[in-house]
Order: sequence, then C-alpha cells, then structure tokens
Amino acid sequence: MTMENLIVLSADQVAERLGLSVSTLAKMRLSGDGPAYAKLGRRVVYRPEVIDTWVASKRYRSTSEYGRRHD
Repeated sequence: MTMENLIVLSADQVAERLGLSVSTLAKMRLSGDGPAYAKLGRRVVYRPEVIDTWVASKRYRSTSEYGRRHD
C-alpha cells in the first residue's frame, strides 16, 4: 500500500471541495444520498477517489435526464 492510498479527507474538506455546507453533507450521509464515507472513531472521513467517482455518477446532459433517473 502506497502513501497515496492512505489519504483521507475530513467532512470539512469534502464540503469545501464540493461547495456544500458541512450540514448538507451530514444530511446526505443520513439519507444515503452522499458519497461513501468511513468512520474512524467519531471522525468521518472520505477517500478522494470515492468523491471523484460519486461526482462523476451525478453527471447529466439535460434536466429531463435527471427526472428519468430519479423517478
């Protein structure tokens, strides 16, 4: 395992990176709509590659496509 594989981001860092509030990110964890995360004790952390994959999964070409994928 390389050092790169050990990098994790805090909820604060992820919220800033995504342009979300920390509370919105917490609500997304609660509802299961957000990116996958890990708990280290009380600390919530995210892997950078998981964030990138999650963002990529949220891509749409039109607003009508969004409606079809969320019915």
